Amino acid sequence: MDEPMDLDMTSSLQRIGTTARFSQAVIHNRTVYLAGQVSQLTEGDIRAQTQDVLQQIDALLARAGTDKGHLLSAQIWLKDMADYPAMNLLWDAWLEGVQAPVRACVQAPMAKPHYRIEVLVIAAQPA
Repeated sequence: MDEPMDLDMTSSLQRIGTTARFSQAVIHNRTVYLAGQVSQLTEGDIRAQTQDVLQQIDALLARAGTDKGHLLSAQIWLKDMADYPAMNLLWDAWLEGVQAPVRACVQAPMAKPHYRIEVLVIAAQPA
């Protein structure tokens, strides 16, 4: 994920981590849209996978010039809602000291059997 940021001068879009299928992040009008983040771990419970995903989000937000203190919204998909309490413990700790974004959390089938969580966030860039 060390690719340079691509700037599309005709539309004021910046893209981070672009592949043929999607970009990891898109910045438009000082708003940062992250792709859904899944754990890179092929094993691990919800705690390990949640921690991994939150670290990925922190890294992408930093590359986009912002941080979790500027989150606007979050969408969380869980493979199993039984993981909701454990995920929330890590989520709450991650947001300690910042104001929480609007959020939705639902149970959903995942793209790969080992995925337990996917998180998509939108953030503002600081002025």
